[in-house]
Amino acid sequence: MSKNIKIVDRNNFNNEVLRSDRPVLVEFWAAWCGPCRMVAPVIDQLADEYEGKLEVAKVNVDENPELAGKYDIMSIPSVFMFNNGNKVGEIIGARPKQVFVDMLRRYV
Repeated sequence: MSKNIKIVDRNNFNNEVLRSDRPVLVEFWAAWCGPCRMVAPVIDQLADEYEGKLEVAKVNVDENPELAGKYDIMSIPSVFMFNNGNKVGEIIGARPKQVFVDMLRRYV
């Protein structure tokens, strides 16, 4: 995992995501999830390529069911874009890198 990815949970989600002064890309994932393992290298690349412009965070849904419930996570990976404390975009499932880049261009 990239050094530029933050692990967030119910204790630090508000500070790291909702109160961030930068846009934040958040992946909701689980260790047993095959599609999550497929998208992990893309998330790592984005964290490195957008370093200093974007925060990238991961939330393990098995360890943080209350966050998964709050954001109505029904499928993983679910990747949400937050800007100024608001959810402004989402991508569900393993998708090509360009799909993520297209979403990021709107906010970064």
